[in-house]
Amino acid sequence: QIDGGHSVLATISGKMRKHYIRIAPGDRVKVELSPYDLNRGRITFRNR
Repeated sequence: QIDGGHSVLATISGKMRKHYIRIAPGDRVKVELSPYDLNRGRITFRNR
């Protein structure tokens, strides 16, 4: 869920998957939204 209250379905980007970066529920992440479907996105960064 984005800070504005909007809900987005996001998958992990290829580089994060390649380097085995794990994401736990509750982690704050950067999401790159799809220009075609604003309900889908890609997780590009995980904040500590």
